[in-house]
Amino acid sequence: MEIKNQLKFNDPAPDVKLLGANGKPVQLSSLWEKSVLVLAFTRHFGCPQCKEMMDQLIGAHQALTEKGLRLAIISHASAEAAKAFCDQRAPSAICLADPDRTAYRAYGLYQGTAWQTLLSPRIWLSNRRLARQKGYKPELPHAGQDAYQMSDTFIIGTDGRVRLPYYYEDIADHPPVDLILHGIMGVDWNKPFDSKPVI
Repeated sequence: MEIKNQLKFNDPAPDVKLLGANGKPVQLSSLWEKSVLVLAFTRHFGCPQCKEMMDQLIGAHQALTEKGLRLAIISHASAEAAKAFCDQRAPSAICLADPDRTAYRAYGLYQGTAWQTLLSPRIWLSNRRLARQKGYKPELPHAGQDAYQMSDTFIIGTDGRVRLPYYYEDIADHPPVDLILHGIMGVDWNKPFDSKPVI
């Protein structure tokens, strides 16, 4: 993956304006102002690993809500396509469309390498497992989507700072729901960091 302006712990989260599922503009800061935001970027709608990620997040949605976390899912598709996908896979989440990939770039998400998106043995094992367990098979990207686009997950505090930047090593590498729910060593996502950690 091309490494550019990747966010670190406690960095200010880029406040980008995107499209909601209804086609109306949504400012990201309006989502994290009142509750901690779990911001999940998807790769493309034919990606088995993205479907699994969404299954896991939606399966834990009640637990996320009870923890005071709000879930938003971003795709680089039109608002209409994003709505159709989320209505099917993530009806309880906030769905956002970023067809120009403005937010993807602002959050440091670029095209992955062939190894990160296709050739890694972990991806092949993941594809085989998902095909066997859930019937999810790799499909071509929908119109306007990019098969090389990486997907990542961020947790953003109510102060607008990044609590967790989770950049994937490859497309099969999404964060465990337990990490999102309980943090690193029990950290409280609602509390700001006292100082910027050394990474």
